[in-house]
Amino acid sequence: MRSKHIAIVGISARSDRPSHGVAAYLQAHGYHIIPVNPREAGTLILGEHCFASLTDASKHYSIDIIDCFRKSDDIPPVVDEAIAIGAGCVWMQSGIVHAAAADKARQAGIEVYMDLCLKIEHMIRC
Repeated sequence: MRSKHIAIVGISARSDRPSHGVAAYLQAHGYHIIPVNPREAGTLILGEHCFASLTDASKHYSIDIIDCFRKSDDIPPVVDEAIAIGAGCVWMQSGIVHAAAADKARQAGIEVYMDLCLKIEHMIRC
């Protein structure tokens, strides 16, 4: 992957959660992870400051990929923020699908992946 700054939306501070494991894997492989979770905002997750929203995070970092660990019904507002901040890619983890939000993102020029694990895809391709 050429992208280096990956926002992990819905990341958990708990190390036993998939979002935490994927973020740790990406970080171990040289990617800068940007935790986004309003309940954890202001804390450190994997040594990185956690932001309440993508909008807040985008004030500090240019975000290449938004990796979503949210329910499918929660994806439309994430896509709206992705469009507003000019993100390049929205990635919906395994089991997460929202066709209308994906179409909206694509119409805005954002690359979209659904129902795929970023960690697994990285392991396969890199």
